[in-house]
Amino acid sequence: MNTQHAHHHDHPHVHSATEAHGSHGHRGRKLLFAFALTVLTMVAEAVGGVWSGSLALLADAGHMMVDALALLLAFVGAWMATRPADARRSYGYGRMEVLVGFVNALSQFVLVGWIIYEAVVRLLHPGPILSGVMLVVAIGGLLVNTLLLRTLHGHAHDDVNMAGASLHVLGDLLGSVAAVLAALAIRWFGWLWADPLLSLLVSLLILASAWRLLRLSAHILLEGVPDGMDSEVVEVSLRDADASIRNIHHLHVWQLASGSRMATLHAELYEHADAAKALLSIKQMLLERFEIQHVTVQIDPGDCLDQGEDCAGHGHP
Repeated sequence: MNTQHAHHHDHPHVHSATEAHGSHGHRGRKLLFAFALTVLTMVAEAVGGVWSGSLALLADAGHMMVDALALLLAFVGAWMATRPADARRSYGYGRMEVLVGFVNALSQFVLVGWIIYEAVVRLLHPGPILSGVMLVVAIGGLLVNTLLLRTLHGHAHDDVNMAGASLHVLGDLLGSVAAVLAALAIRWFGWLWADPLLSLLVSLLILASAWRLLRLSAHILLEGVPDGMDSEVVEVSLRDADASIRNIHHLHVWQLASGSRMATLHAELYEHADAAKALLSIKQMLLERFEIQHVTVQIDPGDCLDQGEDCAGHGHP
């Protein structure tokens, strides 16, 4: 084995720029379509809510106003992700999608706070509601939101940008369902309290989904180990990847953006070992078993060369 201290950067199974641009471009078109329909539905529900006096419609319209901005941000995030790496951002702009998902989740908390406040006021001081107008508008919103959710459905589980957009549309869909049920309750039974009460229940459902998205996007931004992956399991597996590997340490596994897992590590090899063969075994193990596509490996000749660090330990970014 060459005793010179060495680094090896590997980019296995990286899609071409054209493939990446096509994937993000397809998502961008979906988001732009969702944005246009959301704006149209928002205007219809706002007018219908003022006309009928329904909080459920006004809350859904307010929700859709935030969602329209969120979808626009998601579109910008998908577009930014197609930009290539440059001198200032060597990893490119893929993490913009994660940042947008994080902002979208935070915006949901603000919206839920407003809905809860309005619901409490309406429960204490109910007002007249035109249930017929409310029902027609709510059904229209329900149909549009169902179409939008089907359009955005099918994103990768770790694509927080599309997940954020889908979360907003799901909230709109739940709001439309609540508005339809409230309109029927008011029309058939005269239950004016059904309008704010169902709005309150929907806001709590939105809050739970927003919290999950916030945790996921924050975890990626903090460069945590990808969900479902145990770094200790990765380390043990790498030690067994090739007979020439004596030890693995300084292992860090994180996620740049959706579908983009990365790893850096130090590999100590036995004397006279074939470094190239060990590197190939490491990259194949990480790609095939853990779907880690970007790998940076440092070969340590003998003992770890880093002074003042625990070379036997393993940490997480």
